[in-house]
Amino acid sequence: MGMSEFYGATDDAESLATIDRALELGIDFLDTADVYGPYKNEELLGRALRGRRGRVVLATKFGIVRDPKNPQARGVSGRPEYVRQACDASLRRLGVDHIDLYYQHRVDPSLPIEDTIGAMSDLVRQGKVRHLGLSEAGVETLRRACAVHPIAALQTEYSLWSRDPEDAILGACRELGIGFVAYSPLGRGFLTGQIQRFEDFAQDDYRRFSPRFQGANFAKNLELVKRVESLAREKGCTAGQLALAWVMAQGDDVVPIPGTKRRKYLEENAAASDVALGPKDLAKLDEVAPRGSAAGERYPAAMMGSVGR
Repeated sequence: MGMSEFYGATDDAESLATIDRALELGIDFLDTADVYGPYKNEELLGRALRGRRGRVVLATKFGIVRDPKNPQARGVSGRPEYVRQACDASLRRLGVDHIDLYYQHRVDPSLPIEDTIGAMSDLVRQGKVRHLGLSEAGVETLRRACAVHPIAALQTEYSLWSRDPEDAILGACRELGIGFVAYSPLGRGFLTGQIQRFEDFAQDDYRRFSPRFQGANFAKNLELVKRVESLAREKGCTAGQLALAWVMAQGDDVVPIPGTKRRKYLEENAAASDVALGPKDLAKLDEVAPRGSAAGERYPAAMMGSVGR
């Protein structure tokens, strides 16, 4: 996502080099969405994958609709005809003949989930999509979706400072045999310890509008990060690596997708797989970052209404 929008300046050359390096390191699960850019990130990934499509598991998403005349405006659509149109457009931009994992990015509250999943299952029968996923869906929606077609993965924000999935959604995924894909496992970069001042964000950086990065919330969350950094020093790793290792320690069915647009941070993230956390380490992290310890909602109020549906 950050390679094309939302987190300040972009650099396609460095982004492509970062994807190349990811493949060299054995990272083979690449996640994008039509809304990133919009459309630009799928096109970028399509360029990166020319001649090596078979080396990756490719995931993309549909469902968040942006107004070309007002890029800040957002809508949600799960209408069957939109599902078909969005998939065909993503296939074109990516330059591929199938998508391995196709997510509904946000649940459309205006129509039954069965209608959307029914249209998505048609894509599987047509060979355009291999597996289906949902993003930020609630437990009841998951159950209803599974009754129509197997759901391979649920993607939801999960990290040391976003532990809401532990309340119900992780248990439901395990009951239903659904893999869990944790997005923003580094707390939108905050858990790396690299962010010290709100003023350092570019004017077009999404985080300027996120409640967790504003005012008193920023200061309180910075204290949380300092506690994580202290434990990271004890383990001989960076705070970001410790945060990623924590997510990976939550189960083999939990897969983090840390986003980066630079090779330097990609390599740092990849090395998190070498950080082993035992029961004592996990207990210490529970102490310094218990559920609900982050100050502020993870999205502005208007966007929070679209999660957990």
